[in-house]
Amino acid sequence: MSACSALLNSRVSGGCCRLWRGVPRPVVHFRSASVAERGAGRSDEELWEAASYLPFSGAKIGSFFQERPALKNPFLEDALLRGYLRRHLPQEAAFSDLCAFGERVSKEVDVWGRECEVTPPHLVHFDPWGRRVDHIVTSPAWKRMKDLSAQEGLVAIGYERPFGEWSRVYQMSKLYIYSPSSGLYTCPLAMTDGAAKVIQSIGVSWPVDEAYSRLTTRQPERFWTSGQWMTERQGGSDVGQGTETVAVPQADGSYKLHGFKWFTSATDADMTLTLARIQDRTGATTPGSRGLSLFYAEVSRDEDGLLKGIEVQRLKDKLGTRQMPTAELLLDGLPAHRLSEVGRGVASIANMLTITRIHNSISAAAAMRRVVQLAGDYATRRTAFGKLLKDHPLHMQTLARMEVETRGAFLLVMDVCRLLGREESGRGDPARYEPATPAHSCGQTAVAVVSEGLESFGGQGYIEDTGLPGLLRDAQVLSIWEGTTNVLSLDVLRCVARSSGLVLHAYFTHTKSLLAGASSVSPLAPAVKALDRALSELEDFVQVAASRGPAYLELAARDLAYSLARIYAGALLIDHACWKGASPSDTYAALRWCERDLCPVASKQARGCYDPNTPPLDAALVYDRPTQD
Repeated sequence: MSACSALLNSRVSGGCCRLWRGVPRPVVHFRSASVAERGAGRSDEELWEAASYLPFSGAKIGSFFQERPALKNPFLEDALLRGYLRRHLPQEAAFSDLCAFGERVSKEVDVWGRECEVTPPHLVHFDPWGRRVDHIVTSPAWKRMKDLSAQEGLVAIGYERPFGEWSRVYQMSKLYIYSPSSGLYTCPLAMTDGAAKVIQSIGVSWPVDEAYSRLTTRQPERFWTSGQWMTERQGGSDVGQGTETVAVPQADGSYKLHGFKWFTSATDADMTLTLARIQDRTGATTPGSRGLSLFYAEVSRDEDGLLKGIEVQRLKDKLGTRQMPTAELLLDGLPAHRLSEVGRGVASIANMLTITRIHNSISAAAAMRRVVQLAGDYATRRTAFGKLLKDHPLHMQTLARMEVETRGAFLLVMDVCRLLGREESGRGDPARYEPATPAHSCGQTAVAVVSEGLESFGGQGYIEDTGLPGLLRDAQVLSIWEGTTNVLSLDVLRCVARSSGLVLHAYFTHTKSLLAGASSVSPLAPAVKALDRALSELEDFVQVAASRGPAYLELAARDLAYSLARIYAGALLIDHACWKGASPSDTYAALRWCERDLCPVASKQARGCYDPNTPPLDAALVYDRPTQD
């Protein structure tokens, strides 16, 4: 029984049915009408008329409607971002641009991002006459995102370098504001930035000089995006063993590529970088990573509108990132040019991975910031149990914990951007380390924070048309796409090994220098003490691990990477809280961050978790079977 029917049945007893204003309704007698109403001589018709305006009668559903959270200018709403830039990049031009861009994001671009989500790409294999065309059809908003990216210099800034060594921080600040509203267009931008970095590092020459110009232009009509076609069916992160694509040399010095690419993101890109094995005259190839070379290919169509050397097999059906086309591609004679030296493909693509991992980390921090901003605004609009959510201490404690995680992630990734900018400006910083550390740390944290954030909206956080669930779905990819957490952790070990431990020495030296300035700031004393203790524990672990075999460090890799990230983020929080323009909230965030276990690798080492001679029964637990009687 509907609420409307229940209300009427409590007020009336029925009779026959007749038309009233063209709609059948019962002829009723309002037996429960008040004496005053009956005494005033109000007819049943008049009483029915009055009842139709009661709450929940007819098509009415009551007078209460919950206000939605408002997306305000994400630059003006982010005190940490503005404080960080005031400290390091105080140029008014940067502030003016970021403020205007933040306003555009909140008023215009966020709507486009939602359109990309509700109108995902689809694949048209054949035209009406049966000819194979393989058109990936994207929404008009997706195309507007491309024009916007050129106009706003979302890639170009990194290569124009308007603010010298701080240009990467400026660029990534714009992407940080843009990412949650971008409809995932930040993914093709990450690969575009990475491709430009690779071409620049190898040397801009024919035939990629035109491509580099297009990747870094601000002119929408010339702007290109790039793909990154690495993964094959056997591969995943193990491209050395999993790449089967072959490159057949041509008489003019170019190549034709033949193979099957299992994941190709932003498949509507204008060009791509990809790995392949060069065939010799007998058709043989070199196995392993040493056999891989890096190639450049344009995605183009012939005069009949058919893709040159490519068949799009299908689009991937993904948990999230639905806004962006990800496809399986058959390369069948794709024209290409070799960029790297023969057999140096993996080394040559490393710059692309560095850039895309930084973009990945920026997207993670941005997702956290967006859900915290929306949850904070919602807490000023939603009343529960007699008061606003912001007046419930437990709820605000939860949001504060999310804020602390967001601040740590932001400072960690921005510092990596700072180090990248210094390197590109010829002022290399000895504290630079593998961006795998922030990539896996921020990616994992983003999933937890965004998930917690959805709870802040109650049931509405689970409803698709609010747009909120998409934040969580899209965050889940961040701990996978640039390498899973375990793969990234092993990359950290490889980085340490390649430098013969020098990178760890630089890490300890720089982290201690960040703490040195805080020793005289009494409110931060507990945080400094906790960081000093964690650094000592980490140094002790490194000393012990150096005397053990590689199996010991491999078991510890994940916890080591987390420890590196937590300690360094804590040092950055403390350092920022010491700045003369810092707020009490900056101090509070540093204190709260340092209350956790900052060095889990030392805690678990003390429990013998990494001893390969007495390993935990991990495999036995996973494949547990009932014991026989």
